[in-house]
Amino acid sequence: MIAPMPQTAQPPRAITLPPPRWVGAAAVALASIAIASGLTFDAARTWSDLLVDGFLVLAAALGGLLFVAIHHLSGASWSAGVRRVAEAMTGALPVAALMMLGLFFGRRSLYPWAAGALSAVRESGPASSWYFATPFVFARMALFLIVWTVLAASIVRSSGRQDLSADPIHRRRMVRDSALFAVVFAWTFSLAAADWLLSLDPRWTSTIFAVYVFAGVFVEGVAAITLAVVLLHERGYLADVVTPHHMHDLGKLLFAFTTFWAYIWLSQYLLIWYGNLPDEAGYYQVRTSPAWIGLFGVNLIVNWAIPFLVLLPRESKRRRSVLKRVAIVLLFGRWLDVYLLVAPQTAKAPSFGVLEIALAVAYGGIAWYAVSTTLARRPLVARHDPCLADCLRHAQ
Repeated sequence: MIAPMPQTAQPPRAITLPPPRWVGAAAVALASIAIASGLTFDAARTWSDLLVDGFLVLAAALGGLLFVAIHHLSGASWSAGVRRVAEAMTGALPVAALMMLGLFFGRRSLYPWAAGALSAVRESGPASSWYFATPFVFARMALFLIVWTVLAASIVRSSGRQDLSADPIHRRRMVRDSALFAVVFAWTFSLAAADWLLSLDPRWTSTIFAVYVFAGVFVEGVAAITLAVVLLHERGYLADVVTPHHMHDLGKLLFAFTTFWAYIWLSQYLLIWYGNLPDEAGYYQVRTSPAWIGLFGVNLIVNWAIPFLVLLPRESKRRRSVLKRVAIVLLFGRWLDVYLLVAPQTAKAPSFGVLEIALAVAYGGIAWYAVSTTLARRPLVARHDPCLADCLRHAQ
């Protein structure tokens, strides 16, 4: 039986208009100009930036999908009022897929295995033989992206049908698809992390690398959800649904998973530092060289130290202004973390300029337009959700 909504609760407001089309057009135009200019003057740097920004857009979409899957599988009620925001983030999956597949044209600038440099890699390494043949790598990429997009669409479609009918079959389908996604994602994302990021240096291996990248993906997803919820709440859209208790829960997630990310970061670094094996230590020798050591330290400060210290007090997790600033800092931190995974393999020193800013703004604008358009298509709060009543009574 579906629990009735409390009598004191007001119907949540809905976003009735999508963002102006010129926003998406302007973002695409800026991206086109930046890419064309960058490929003309510095192709290697441009492809490196495109991998960073494309992966970040994909990570935000996957982070939203992970949040939705965990919500359904855990039977959580507190997050029922904000799951539509997470569902809308999956709207960026198709554009993120195009961004990632576009790297095919710059593969020789990014990956040694695509540039015919496998002779320099030991034959027993992960980049040897047929596994890293270009057609197979990008076929896997296409397969992973298609599977993730199809599962996301299935979950979101069932959620939309739940708005029209209280039939419990829709919830059961969402739980079923979430379980399927969790199993599929665990395998495919591990392979994808190796294909797209680890293989930038085919001589280096790390058994914890996929977990490290996953931690960053989920942190980015929670940060993006938190920022969106705060901005919507400030404009009155979720004022009757999201309370300081819900903000507190989002703040706890940010606090917990930034610390989890730091734990994995430290585990990987200390194990490689202590083992001091040439094949492993070279990765960190590059990133702790004079050219990169500053960003190496800032990465840990931005992605862990600042969120940890700011969110440590209980009241900080309940304040919208604090959560908004922390989420913005973390989104920048996620860019920096992925940049440090990619750029040291393609450049001798960091490069920050108009190109990096333009591409980040353009890709962010495209993702924002896709998510906002998806969010405006349905009620901002899911109807007939059996968890919604508990969500509205959360901690009251």
